[in-house]
Amino acid sequence: QVQLVESGGGLVQPGGSLRLSCAVSGRNMFTIPTMNWFRQAPGKQRELVVQITGESSTTYIPSVKGRFTGSRDNAKNTVYLEMNSLKPEDTAVYYCHAPVSRGYWGQGTQVTVSS
Repeated sequence: QVQLVESGGGLVQPGGSLRLSCAVSGRNMFTIPTMNWFRQAPGKQRELVVQITGESSTTYIPSVKGRFTGSRDNAKNTVYLEMNSLKPEDTAVYYCHAPVSRGYWGQGTQVTVSS
């Protein structure tokens, strides 16, 4: 059983930064080839933000490319999402996702970008 716990969300002004963390337990992250960050804005479908492979290569959606940086620390069993130059349209609940076995999700962390 894999458990994911996100943290680091909050309220930030446009142009600000936040760093999200996702603590993974129940399975060594060395055995999880890809980790993902998703987000879901009010009234919208959940969307994939970034895929992070075991070799730490990343694939971003166009709207966050150049502003967001996904990374993983297998030794700490933790995944990160560094978000810079935040915009109001980045407001969403952000979820960590491990696409192994039946797939595992965290509970999400709220990010609100507003002045």
